[in-house]
Amino acid sequence: MVQIDDSHLTRLWEEFVEAYGRNDLRALEAQYPSKRSLEVQYGQVQQFDDELAEYLVERPDFAIPALEKVVKKPSAGVLEGVPFEPHVRVKGLPEKNLLIQNISSKHIDKLITIKATITKRADVLHKVKVALYRCLMCDHVLRVPMTRKEAAPQICPECKRRSLKLDEEGCYFVDIQRAEAQELLERLKGGTPAARLELYMEDDLVNSLIPGQSVEVTGMVRLRPPAKQKGKQEITGIYGRFLEVNSITFMKKDFEEVPITKEEEDRIRLLARDTKIYDLINDAIAPGIYGHKEVKEAISLQMFGGTKNKMLPGGEPIRDDIHLLLIGDPGAAKSRLLHYAKDLVPKGIYVSGKSVTGVGLTAAAEKDDLGEGGWTLKAGALVLASGGMAAVDEFDKIDEEDRAAMHEVMESQTVSIAKAGIVAQFKAKCAILAAANPKFGRFDRNKLPAEQFEIPPTLLSRFDLIFVIFDTMDKTRDAELASKILANHQFTFGDGESSQMRDDPSESGPLPRSLLTKYIAYARRSCNPLLSDEAAEKIKDYYVELRSKGQQTGTVPITARQIEGLVRMAEAAARIRLSDKVEAVDAERSINLHTFMMNEILRDKETGNFDVDIMATGRPKSQVDKINTVLSVVQQLQKEFDEVEINKVVGEASNYQISEADCRRYIDELVYKGDLYRVRHGFVKVVEQYG
Repeated sequence: MVQIDDSHLTRLWEEFVEAYGRNDLRALEAQYPSKRSLEVQYGQVQQFDDELAEYLVERPDFAIPALEKVVKKPSAGVLEGVPFEPHVRVKGLPEKNLLIQNISSKHIDKLITIKATITKRADVLHKVKVALYRCLMCDHVLRVPMTRKEAAPQICPECKRRSLKLDEEGCYFVDIQRAEAQELLERLKGGTPAARLELYMEDDLVNSLIPGQSVEVTGMVRLRPPAKQKGKQEITGIYGRFLEVNSITFMKKDFEEVPITKEEEDRIRLLARDTKIYDLINDAIAPGIYGHKEVKEAISLQMFGGTKNKMLPGGEPIRDDIHLLLIGDPGAAKSRLLHYAKDLVPKGIYVSGKSVTGVGLTAAAEKDDLGEGGWTLKAGALVLASGGMAAVDEFDKIDEEDRAAMHEVMESQTVSIAKAGIVAQFKAKCAILAAANPKFGRFDRNKLPAEQFEIPPTLLSRFDLIFVIFDTMDKTRDAELASKILANHQFTFGDGESSQMRDDPSESGPLPRSLLTKYIAYARRSCNPLLSDEAAEKIKDYYVELRSKGQQTGTVPITARQIEGLVRMAEAAARIRLSDKVEAVDAERSINLHTFMMNEILRDKETGNFDVDIMATGRPKSQVDKINTVLSVVQQLQKEFDEVEINKVVGEASNYQISEADCRRYIDELVYKGDLYRVRHGFVKVVEQYG
């Protein structure tokens, strides 16, 4: 370890400030005390003196106060009535790949840098920085700087009596705040749990962090004695830890913490020029799952996402993440598709609907164990997944109250919280890949989708694409599927001891899954394609053509919300090619996927027309018209009869091509909605509206 005596250390810092920090120091003096910190780049210290840079990392408790003592001498003289006492914030440490779980005893009292996501923060508290003690016997005044190792004095130095009392009015206080940081999910391998670390911030660093933010934190690892617990034997010699924060850097780009070498970047750019790149990515998404070409293509577009930071004229941000919903029969590999996608993206979270709550998805109010026992907010899964993907399995099993929290997240990509007297808003900018099962076991093509699963139409309409995965019985397809599954079981992939062991093709093919993860990270942080006139015209023609057909049939086949979804998918298609321009071919790919979805679930079985109301309201316009017809028949008959017989309604409705079964079902629905009520068995009346 490098040793530098105090006088030499002071002289080195004076020379460093003169060489590198004079302009920054003058700028700080002009803004002091609104700005109270001087930023020092570690690279400049290393360039100035290697030993000084090493001493800064190894002995920050001596190096940083010595530098602060040097910069406390303002070049412009004493500031007006304000003592010039700036903090020194060290940034740009070379070792930035340290995981929280790897912080060990060798890092105690050393300067380190970690990358993490903030999960919660406590209220601001106040700590005595300089204590003023007054002797009750001789009135002697004693000022004591309260450092980490300084104990409170007990005996008066003048009269030698144990009569000192803290004078709080004469003390100098500083703001402090605690927060909790969690390992970045994209940096974890396999099923490793995310480690957590408590952060301790002072003065101008308080209130600078918001739960859900990804940050780079530099500070010193400190020890904390074990807390005493009632009824439990105190364990001596075992300490907890926290990070005394020196500086905070906010991570601006998505996935900038995913390391990509120059060779990998060259390989990614070469792959992007391949005409078969879309097929390569689709094959790499779920190599163990047979078929589902359109679903895999949609997931690939979702992983790359649309162009970021677009704004409406009023300043409202435009969502760039793509939301997908997979609905299908049991055993259709929906959950496995979710796991594949979650493992592929650089940042992904998987939750299951049976075990998730609304606060687990958004944010929870919990007792503050960091502060004085009040309440604090802790970020949920969707907030922690911000900038990546959240895979939500068993989406239909989430309780209705908990699912209501998804509305805001899916559209505005924020989480607004008003709990325990705390009002806050978190960022939840993530793509949602959800899977759901039909409530009657298997999907029935003859019934409306909204009747087959417990997801409200208001939530369904927020998904850009909805795919129904059928378990279709076809001899040729079944033979190919069985061969695929059996081939997977005939060989052991990885480190097994089977005699038939072979390399995993997902890692040895033209696009290994590990490279695809870096491909996604590289594209998302370096490529933001803009819509070309040709692509915009193609989407516009598609929209106008569908609306024109709907005008002729009286249905609404597409809404303005779908235009934004088409643009997002076209941008993602261009991003896969690493193109800065969305071409007509990208718009065509987006339109083909949307048309495929419409043919699957948005076609009215009675009329054969596309009708977006099937998802937006839960039933097509043709059915709504029939319900209104039945209600009109009841209203007309009630003008002749006080009580309307249901059999008469059925007879009249048959004139409008409404079957008896449908008519009786519509009457039951009108009774349930409160438009009709049953007078007695077999008779109904219209509920009169007042006001």
